[in-house]
Amino acid sequence: MDIAKIEKRIGIRASTDAVWEVLSNLPDWDRWNPIETGVAGTIAFGAEISLTEAIEGLPERKAVTRVGEWQPYAQLVWAENRGLWFRSLRYFEIEELDTGGCIAANGFLFSGLRGEMFFDKNRKALRHAVNAVADAWKAAAEA
Repeated sequence: MDIAKIEKRIGIRASTDAVWEVLSNLPDWDRWNPIETGVAGTIAFGAEISLTEAIEGLPERKAVTRVGEWQPYAQLVWAENRGLWFRSLRYFEIEELDTGGCIAANGFLFSGLRGEMFFDKNRKALRHAVNAVADAWKAAAEA
């Protein structure tokens, strides 16, 4: 396995504008996101985003990431080197279904030998994390 992926897709009864507003307001993530808090930075290509990651069952950690890709109302992706032979991508995607609804996805991609080992060891905690983020993102956007 070269890349390990874990993702949760969920339907949201809100416009892409509303879903993107929740996602793009980084200082407000503390209000809705259960695993990524203290988020600060700018959404721009190559820009830094700093945060604290607290996934249940794993040690809390501070991270400084770089925006790899983003498209307003559609996608936010950041990348992080987590050490020798370990890289992760964190992504959020929005797909418009009609004017009143969309599909939102969030997930992690892990690459490298240690990335695969981390994924295999922590699959259950990561699954719980992406599920919790999807549910919270949906609740915030539909509010």
